[in-house]
Amino acid sequence: MDHVANHAGHHTGHDPGAHAGHDAGPERGADGMDSGHGHRGGMSMAEMVADMRRRFLVALIFSIPIFVYSPIATEVFGLRPAAPFGVRTDVLSLLLSLPVVLYSSAVFFRGAVAALRNRTLDMMVLVATSIGVGWTYSVLTVLSLPGEHFFEAITLLAAFVLFGHWMEMSARAGASDAVRALLDLAPPMAVVIRDGVPVEVPTSDVHVGHLLLIRPGSRVPVDAVVEAGESSVDESMITGESLPVTKRPGDELIGGTINNEGALRARATKVGSDTALAQIVDLVRVAQDSKAPAQRLADRAAFWLVLVALGGGLLTFGVWFVLSDVSFATALQFAITVVVIACPDALGLATPTAIMVGTGMGAKRGILFKDAGALEQASALTTIVFDKTGTLTIGEPRVAEIRADGVPEDELLRLAAAVEHESEHPLARAIVAAAAERDIQAPSAAAFHAVAGAGAVAEVEGRRVSVGSRRLLAQEGCPWTGGRRRGGAPGGRANGGLRGRRWASRGRSGPGRHRPPHRQGSRVAASDRGRGGGDADRRQSGHRRARGC
Repeated sequence: MDHVANHAGHHTGHDPGAHAGHDAGPERGADGMDSGHGHRGGMSMAEMVADMRRRFLVALIFSIPIFVYSPIATEVFGLRPAAPFGVRTDVLSLLLSLPVVLYSSAVFFRGAVAALRNRTLDMMVLVATSIGVGWTYSVLTVLSLPGEHFFEAITLLAAFVLFGHWMEMSARAGASDAVRALLDLAPPMAVVIRDGVPVEVPTSDVHVGHLLLIRPGSRVPVDAVVEAGESSVDESMITGESLPVTKRPGDELIGGTINNEGALRARATKVGSDTALAQIVDLVRVAQDSKAPAQRLADRAAFWLVLVALGGGLLTFGVWFVLSDVSFATALQFAITVVVIACPDALGLATPTAIMVGTGMGAKRGILFKDAGALEQASALTTIVFDKTGTLTIGEPRVAEIRADGVPEDELLRLAAAVEHESEHPLARAIVAAAAERDIQAPSAAAFHAVAGAGAVAEVEGRRVSVGSRRLLAQEGCPWTGGRRRGGAPGGRANGGLRGRRWASRGRSGPGRHRPPHRQGSRVAASDRGRGGGDADRRQSGHRRARGC
């Protein structure tokens, strides 16, 4: 697979390969120096795609008039256009074929030379042989040799094969985007605490044992262990977990994940190629470079097809020239025909392209294949068993149901949305979205305070409203009792519950103030698990009820 240059640090000037543990370098072809496509070394993937596209377009543009003036167009379609300037049609075809042979097909000849130097036979050898022999024979027919030329056949063959290689290179470029997206997860810079002072350094300078400061909203630079602080971390890009995971001292952090709320101090444990992110990138690259059984079979077939094509051409020439009374020119024409048509280049393109596209699309969706063989075997799967609950979601929480006892649903949602409008937590966005769907205008919240790993507290219309975990409500003096009521609802307190996320409000009733409910309270159900409530909270299902406290 290609090495991606400047994958996350192109704006910072540091070694971009270091933060993911890979060597940086020019974005190269998938097969080393020339990618097996006859390109010169040092070309980037984008340059290779553009170069192959140009060669294909040149071959296509010149192939059309060559075909129009060809003998087959005359015999099959009855086309007999007059050549311009009184030039013979075969001479015109020869002139038009020069850009195709000398420019467009140059990649085939370079690839064939490289293959022969490596003492192997591949599709490049077969294509180059077909084009070279066919064009040479056609030039001889234009000069004096009896027979029909193959200019239209070789130019159309070049155009078709170039189109296939262009598609393959485009697929490889698209697959490399998946690797680049993974590499971009690692931030180019990290904050290291030295002598108690935060210092921003390139991620490549972070070593095992360094104390890191991970601010809210920033990405974790390398794998680490939390030593101080509490926050929720978005690990969806690595683990697929749709909701942030609460991190406390002693918990592990994965490089490339996002710290949501509180500041964390963490000790680096793995850097460079040892990080989980770097290993995932390696896994994707190995899968894209590996060969499926079908591809290995196609490679072996390509080797033998070269021998069959060349041997078949020689045998055809020998049989017709020695065992029959046809002329040398006719026997040579039959031999060239066999060589030209024995070029199933699609056999060598279909499987590699499918593997590159399949592994690339899988990586973008968080699906990693161990190797190409696993990808091929996946086509035979009939049943998939998942051993972890709660991960088969749409990727974001949504409010699925609201139940309110003694308080209007819209009022309950209005108060919760007022607080959550100030938060960036996924559950907060779900509640705000639910209020917007009902055209509920949430009031402005004041004195908003996000409690790391627990929820949020704010002042709404003169009342203190808390939305979050069981622990937060307990801290606010309104402990969660699992549906059992503790006392009445003094002071005009109102409580509500979310699945894994609860809210409580309290304030004084009076003129100009909204009178909170004094009944049994209310409950709200939201799809997905909550934040900061611990494993027990996250494992609970159904709706949780909060009553007045």
